[in-house]
Amino acid sequence: MAVRAQRPPGRLRLIQGGQAATEPPSDEQLISAVERGDRAVGEHLHDRLIRSVDATLHRVLGRRDREHDELVQAAFERIVVTLARSRFTKACSLASWASAVTCSVALDALRSRRTERREPDPRPAASREGPRGADVERMVAVDREFQRLRTELVRMKSERAEALLLHDMLGHELSEMAVLLGVSVSTAQSRLARGRQELQERLAEEGGA
Repeated sequence: MAVRAQRPPGRLRLIQGGQAATEPPSDEQLISAVERGDRAVGEHLHDRLIRSVDATLHRVLGRRDREHDELVQAAFERIVVTLARSRFTKACSLASWASAVTCSVALDALRSRRTERREPDPRPAASREGPRGADVERMVAVDREFQRLRTELVRMKSERAEALLLHDMLGHELSEMAVLLGVSVSTAQSRLARGRQELQERLAEEGGA
């Protein structure tokens, strides 16, 4: 008699004397399926990458961005397009690739809001999230600095802004960042250094105005 192993739901395996149960597809299988145009993998792709997409949007835009759900959808659409066009070099993890694509989507959203002169959520972070009794004044100050930082980032060259976000905000190493941007490590390092310098100059100029 077959005995079913104790494994989390959705992660069954072959069991002696029983029938084959489906294992979640690997990254390589998901990528190949998307390249073939197999739409049946959509749910697996979403489950595999949603944490990376969510985390990236939260880091770049804040945890209560008014367009979060729409941007999640936009990120997945762009991820599928890049995979379908075989633009993923497979030199990094699929989750890292999804993070980089989502970062680009978030930057595009910030630039669109600036072009349309749409103001960010006027409520301070303290009124949107955080437990009662928290240091409200500190949270408001941090929120203002974050808004200021984002404002200056969208005014910078895209390549420098992306380098800053990928390395300093999302924590990607230089070697991985180079893969994600499709450039050499030295070029990635140069973009990061120039981006930091430009951002410091912009913040100093604004502060002295």
